[in-house]
Amino acid sequence: MNEFQASTEQHVLLAGRENNGLALPVSDSTAATGHCDKKQRLIDEINQLTAQRDKHLSDAEQHYAKMAPLEAILEGDEVIEEDRLTAIRNEHSSLKVPYDASNHRAWLLNAKITRREKLLNHETLMAGYTESMANWKADEQELNEKRDSLSTRLVQIQQQAEEDMAKARQAETDAATAYAQAVAWGDIEGEKNANADAQKAAKNLTTATEHNRRQHLIITALEQELAIVDQHIAEAQREYSSIQKTAMFLARTVLEEQWNEQAQALMELGGKLWNVQGVLGGEHLSLMKLVLPQEGEDFHSWTWRELLDRSGKYSVQDILSL
Repeated sequence: MNEFQASTEQHVLLAGRENNGLALPVSDSTAATGHCDKKQRLIDEINQLTAQRDKHLSDAEQHYAKMAPLEAILEGDEVIEEDRLTAIRNEHSSLKVPYDASNHRAWLLNAKITRREKLLNHETLMAGYTESMANWKADEQELNEKRDSLSTRLVQIQQQAEEDMAKARQAETDAATAYAQAVAWGDIEGEKNANADAQKAAKNLTTATEHNRRQHLIITALEQELAIVDQHIAEAQREYSSIQKTAMFLARTVLEEQWNEQAQALMELGGKLWNVQGVLGGEHLSLMKLVLPQEGEDFHSWTWRELLDRSGKYSVQDILSL
């Protein structure tokens, strides 16, 4: 079930409740009706624009069907007389102008169709964008937690490796110093003990060196895993930013439409005010300063001239029935 169908069915259901004595407040019912009317208007506009676009695309295809044989001749290896070649080029050019024009008109209409499709489905689209952004943000948070864990373990192993090697080297240095001191003082027993300690320290240093080598393999693996995690974090951030930008473009389109609707309502009110001031013989100096830009696909601004045009639609009875 698409969004428009769901909205329509809900409207029918609400109408049924009214018949059962469970009427909605007038404001809610009016808003629901206006919402459905707006969607239907967009659907009608999409259908009309689609028919116009398809007509231009069909015209372009017909022009190209005539152009294709001429292009084949121009791109071929056949030797052609200069006069005939000029005639072919002229005929190709005469066909390409309407072909390009039809394609351009179809492109412009397609942009209008795309805009209205976004407006028609903006609730569903925005919900999807919001969900995707939340998922990527959750992924980034999970990856950051994993990165913190890896970084902590990496620091611990690096620090332990440095400490183990420092202790092993210091033990060997201490044994060598004790041996030298025993020799200097003629301490035969101390010399034997120092020599045994030196041999033991040398074996421990060899063991520590091998252990350090294995630790550095682990350190390298952890660093590689960190780099992979960082890549995933960057990807999550890129995807989040990309979806956010797309969502913001959609929000801009919706807000532009809402702006234009509110501007039109303001212009209707301004038309009444212009009419009243005219009836009372007053000046329109403040309203003549009006410049209200239209947002979206049209580059237009509403000015006092539109107020003047709209003021003619209202009778005195219309004005007084506030």
